[in-house]
Amino acid sequence: MCGIVGYTGNRPVLPLLIEGLKRLEYRGYDSAGVAWIDKNGIGRLKSEGRLENLEKLIATAQAPSTITTGIGHTRWATHGEPTSANAHPHVDCTGEIAVVHNGIIENYRSLKQQLISEGHHFTSETDTEVLAHLIEKHLNNDLPEAVRLALATVEGSFAVTVMWQKCPGMLVAAKRHSPLVVGASTNGTHEGIVASDIPALLAYTKEFVFLEDDEMAIISVDKPRFFSLSSGKELQKDPMKISWDAEMAQRGGYPHFMLKEIYEQPQAIVNTARGRISAEDGKAICIELAGIEESLKKKIKKIVILACGTSWHAGLVARYWLEKWAGFAVEVELASEFRYRQYPVDSSTLVISISQSGETADTLAAMKMAKKQNATIMAICNVLGSAIYRGADATILTHAGPEIGVASTKAFTSQLTALYCFGLYMAQLRKTLSSQKCKQLIHALLSIAFDLEKWLPIWHEKARLISDVLYDRRDFLYLGRNLQFPVALEGALKLKEISYIHAEGYAAGEMKHGPIAMIDKNMPLVALCPMDHVYEKILSNIQEARARKGIIVAIGEEQDEELQRASHFFIPIPRLVNHDCAPVMTVVPLQLLAYEIAVARGCDVDKPRNLAKSVTVE
Repeated sequence: MCGIVGYTGNRPVLPLLIEGLKRLEYRGYDSAGVAWIDKNGIGRLKSEGRLENLEKLIATAQAPSTITTGIGHTRWATHGEPTSANAHPHVDCTGEIAVVHNGIIENYRSLKQQLISEGHHFTSETDTEVLAHLIEKHLNNDLPEAVRLALATVEGSFAVTVMWQKCPGMLVAAKRHSPLVVGASTNGTHEGIVASDIPALLAYTKEFVFLEDDEMAIISVDKPRFFSLSSGKELQKDPMKISWDAEMAQRGGYPHFMLKEIYEQPQAIVNTARGRISAEDGKAICIELAGIEESLKKKIKKIVILACGTSWHAGLVARYWLEKWAGFAVEVELASEFRYRQYPVDSSTLVISISQSGETADTLAAMKMAKKQNATIMAICNVLGSAIYRGADATILTHAGPEIGVASTKAFTSQLTALYCFGLYMAQLRKTLSSQKCKQLIHALLSIAFDLEKWLPIWHEKARLISDVLYDRRDFLYLGRNLQFPVALEGALKLKEISYIHAEGYAAGEMKHGPIAMIDKNMPLVALCPMDHVYEKILSNIQEARARKGIIVAIGEEQDEELQRASHFFIPIPRLVNHDCAPVMTVVPLQLLAYEIAVARGCDVDKPRNLAKSVTVE
């Protein structure tokens, strides 16, 4: 999410910044801005909406073509509405330092309070502005050192680029958990360039240095230099040559946005959880959901979850968590059906609306209907300022970043992450889980995010091999029990959406009530089988299907030899210490399987027929 471009050299900088930001538009944004250094100091222009609005401002301002150092940014709002005041770049009290930033500063509230007490004046609602004032605080005629000292106090994720009017030929960039790439000139020109992604730089160089976490770069007309943020020690980094075209670069080298977004899920999960997990005295770990406490002061007796499609499946998973951990009665309703029913809710009902875009027409209408009955409304969505965000009493934003592929992947796992944190939060409020159990569950979720990094390539290769054999089948059956039943529904939906194969998801216990009649030698059966408390039950279902010559594709824990023997195709997942968060993991191999089958069938993966990314009409 968001886009950064920075340049210093001998070219007119403003057209270059705008062109670079246009090449990053695929990342999604709701406001944009640029800053530059000229003889009068730092100049800035910022606007809401599309880059066209910013271009008009620049044309009106008639900035001189002699400006050759500047930074630009497209913002995807997280802290603060998408307004001109909240758009980047942000400056310090003196107006001499300008900063652009991608990521989330988790401890910005405490830093902001401290800075205000020291006399600093803030002009935006963003977490980013804290960085400008921190750098101002530490600046002693050495910009790189001031950036390094400022970032030492920051918790969270960041990719930042900073400039100071007294050093017009220098940019300082640094990163942690957010991407940042430095261009390495190959044509002998004296210029330096940095961006959040390769597409912004392709017109100027094919050689890049990718910053690692907690590294800093000094970018000037000479060769860029690299340093450790923690020690300040200079680092030697070799550039990497990239041969992508512009479209491929937007996809990060992946053949499709959907595949790119599948691989982005570990970071999306961490981004959504980050800032909601706090440690007290370095020992007790708990969930904090700033902004929703006031809405939960009413006596909540029942929870109703409203959603459509993939978001509905996320709600089905959350029902198990809220029932088990917090003891709530939970109902999960299709918003498209709920809006036309006479469903009684009241002031003791918490309604949770889930929507990636925050603009889903049915979910919005159902939410409004519940609000008229005095229900408390909480939203889970990915877009700050969206209609559902604005209409809710409280919102938990996912931080998945823009999702371009129509078939939802990282939005789903981010929704699960947000709902997981909310379930634990409610358990804390009701004191239905011990602090030790909460701590275990939090660690289990974070462990899955790190496990995904390792296992994604393994699952991808398995999916390729399976698709080679099964891509031409006409029907698939997906089975799961308990927490895995909604995952089976989601796996079947992914296959239908992008490969146009008929697929059905079922609760495995329902197989004898009809679906077993469909099983024969031509029917692949995809079974989700982690070794949880219903493992033996679904293993029996698999044996029943195998006895009827069904083709068994099983997803289970790597040490499960019995399941491997029972399967024709086995997709291993790592051993799970806690199965409550298993859906966040088991859905990912299903996404890859659907993807590879669709590719094998020659389907348009990112733009499946008859579907739209956001269903904003009924």
